[in-house]
Amino acid sequence: MASNATSGNVCTPPMKPTSNGAFQGDNPLDYALPLAILQICLVLVVTRGLAYLLRPLRQPRVIAEIIGGIILGPSALGRNKSYLHAVFPPKSLTVLDTLANLGIIFFLFLAGLELDPKSLRQTGGKVLGIAMAGISLPFVLGIGSSLILQGTIAKGVDSTAFLVYMGVALSITAFPVLARILAELKLLTTNVGRMAMSAAAVNDIAAWILLALAVALSGNNQSPIVSLWVFLCGCGFVLCSVFILLPIFKWMAQRCHEGEPVEEVYICATLGAVLAAGFVTDSIGIHAMFGAFVVGVLVPKDGPFASALVEKVEDLVSGLLLPLYFVSSGLKTDIATIQGLQSWGLLAFVIFTACFGKIVGTIVVSLLCKVPFNEALVLGFLMNTKGLVELIVLNIGKDRKVLNDQTFAIMVLMALFTTFITTPLVTAVYKPARKARIAVYKYRTIERKNTNSQLRILACFHGARNIPSVINLIEASRGIQKRDALCVYAMHLKELSERSSSILMVHKARKNGLPFWNKGHHADSNHVIVAFEAYQQLSHVSVRPMIAISSMANIHEDICATAERKRAAIIILPFHKHQRLDGSLDITRNDFRFVNKRVLEHAPCSVGIFIDRGLGGTCHVSASNVSYCITVLFFGGGDDREALAYGGRMAEHPGIRLVVIRFAVEPRIAGEITRVDMGESSSTKSISHDEEFLAEFKVKIANDDSIIYEEKVVKNVAETVATIGEFSCCNLFLVGRRPASELACAMKRSECPELGPVGGLLASQDCPTTASVLVMQQYHDGDGVPINFVSETEEHLANGDEESA
Repeated sequence: MASNATSGNVCTPPMKPTSNGAFQGDNPLDYALPLAILQICLVLVVTRGLAYLLRPLRQPRVIAEIIGGIILGPSALGRNKSYLHAVFPPKSLTVLDTLANLGIIFFLFLAGLELDPKSLRQTGGKVLGIAMAGISLPFVLGIGSSLILQGTIAKGVDSTAFLVYMGVALSITAFPVLARILAELKLLTTNVGRMAMSAAAVNDIAAWILLALAVALSGNNQSPIVSLWVFLCGCGFVLCSVFILLPIFKWMAQRCHEGEPVEEVYICATLGAVLAAGFVTDSIGIHAMFGAFVVGVLVPKDGPFASALVEKVEDLVSGLLLPLYFVSSGLKTDIATIQGLQSWGLLAFVIFTACFGKIVGTIVVSLLCKVPFNEALVLGFLMNTKGLVELIVLNIGKDRKVLNDQTFAIMVLMALFTTFITTPLVTAVYKPARKARIAVYKYRTIERKNTNSQLRILACFHGARNIPSVINLIEASRGIQKRDALCVYAMHLKELSERSSSILMVHKARKNGLPFWNKGHHADSNHVIVAFEAYQQLSHVSVRPMIAISSMANIHEDICATAERKRAAIIILPFHKHQRLDGSLDITRNDFRFVNKRVLEHAPCSVGIFIDRGLGGTCHVSASNVSYCITVLFFGGGDDREALAYGGRMAEHPGIRLVVIRFAVEPRIAGEITRVDMGESSSTKSISHDEEFLAEFKVKIANDDSIIYEEKVVKNVAETVATIGEFSCCNLFLVGRRPASELACAMKRSECPELGPVGGLLASQDCPTTASVLVMQQYHDGDGVPINFVSETEEHLANGDEESA
């Protein structure tokens, strides 16, 4: 008996780190390192696969990660004991939990970086009231529900700690998840989005304070004096951090200059401070993540220092370490413990209590603050968002024996359900009426009767590589007629992802109340904005830089909505390929191609796709040094007229020489060309428009020596291509995307249909040229007629609205 008892108390020997290999008879799964690698890979495959499947439902990635953790745990795959003991044996859980908690420490550091204390100090009374209501009522209901749970499935737990944990669990709003949901649903620009972000930030801070209190109360020692000392020492740690670390971080941030790499010693020192703060708070008796969160909050958010820290940490943490926390949580979640009508009834009760407290509390205070009911309802749904923060609270409670298995499983399902329903509920309830297209917004094309009216351009670009050519294109477009003849909105297209750096971008956007950085804000912290503002001062052209932050799947909505709101006549999009050193075009990112296609389909104005081959070189060319030859290839049709109209605008610049080549088919050859059915009536209308437009154009250029007009009669496609090749030494080609010519349509089919036959030829290797290309698509109304007629009254009203815009 003694031997049996002794053997029963023998501890399992710790796992060795590495094996000698399968060929020497070692099972890699019996060793810590290969087993940890397998666990990480399995987690990545499952969670990323689920995220891909849930993407059509517009769910945040945290949903997929929570579900993935549950699937890998005893609730699903873990029911197979062979799998559970092979992949997640008990002796490996110490290593797994250590890595998971290391990921949580740095995740909380990133969460602290996402919170800006300055914005919290500027929070208005309305938002503060909404935030407090979203905390207090759920906290009270959480305490009430804890009393019911204690009488049923949570008997024998520490009563005080359990009350506080349940209150915190029901009152939390996951700020990072909420920010991504708002950005995904395009609500950052709305009043609802701004209030929700501010209220969630206040809620986040309050939740961590309450959680620190809960942790202090849940120690093994039942003496209230010990809990009091833990809490007071935590407060002392925060004060010491403010007075010691904050000045050091400010000194570091001041020594980090825009455009220069942040010194490695600053990064290393900050990450070391994160770990040291975690050690201190863990020694106090509060979880190590609190120290990391405090350090993140104290790091200055202005300048490149915070961004550099995020770039160094976020991919490793979010990609590898953090998913382990979901598995660690999933291994503790056994849905099978929820058995019987009572348990499932308690699950429904907890879900109802959580939703009721958050939603009703937020709605009531919002209505008292005179927020419209629809917006108040949406605010309630948004503030009900849970996520990883909720899991952290629950796991700490589980580790400290405050929550048993059944209560833990119920609370995890509650967090999953409340977060999952947020997006569909907000989408169903809040449908901000799209502003009807403004009747006086008539200048949707460059081709127009009044050529002296202001031209508004929305020029998009992907990054710093595009800036010189975009600025040189703007310079070529401004002419010399009058100072306000050109207004440009330069939009930097940035992808919104699950990364913390995306939330930093959202913060800067939110400070302006728009999903963009407008001029005058943060110009000292972004070299892109600096470049455009410098050009504006030199050229006196109105340039308004902005940044669109959205996912690649729907960033075209931002582009089109901005173009309509700013009354742009043309959207200029960068081609999805860039020029290499050998002159060939290489794909930058294929997602940009689909963005361009969607904009071409949904644009409220004309669109140009800009194939950049270094227009003007790698730097801005001043107005006095501009010397470009621009060639317009005119085959006929609305798009070609748009290209010619733009060329006519450019020709007003004293440094630009315009060459217009009109292609015509030799009459006796025309019948031999393969016919392309373009519609008889539309073709006839197009020809009449072309002749009228060309007649007016010839009259205007009669005394202009800088414009050359030629007509080329060609016999076949080969002769057309050869003629185009004669002008390959120009600086810029302007072509239409859909030429109304059987000759052009008979050209070799392009691999990029969005460029059309002529644009595709100029972008291919078959036409060796160093010239950049702008492929134009003219906007048409429902009747297929370009918008180019404006009455004097409408024009006066439009100009008045443009002043206010």
